[in-house]
Amino acid sequence: MGCLLLGLRHGAYCVGCCWMLMALLFVSGVMNVLWIALLAVLILLEKLFRFGRWIARAAGATFLAAGAWLLFFGNGVTGL
Repeated sequence: MGCLLLGLRHGAYCVGCCWMLMALLFVSGVMNVLWIALLAVLILLEKLFRFGRWIARAAGATFLAAGAWLLFFGNGVTGL
C-alpha cells in the first residue's frame, strides 16, 4: 500500500510540474513525431549543460516571439 501511495504522490507531482510539456507532447505527437524529437533534444540540452537555464530562457523567448508573429502576421488560421 505504501508503494502505491508513493507512486500516486510522485505522479501527481510530475503532472503538476510538467503538465504543459505533457500537453505539448500529446498535441505535437499526434501531429508530427519530429516535433517530439526536437522538444526532447531541447530538454536534453537544458539538463545536460551548466548554462541550461539560459537555453530555456532563449527557447521561451523564441517561442513567445513566434507565437506573437503568428498572432499578428499569421496566414489567417487564427480567424483574426
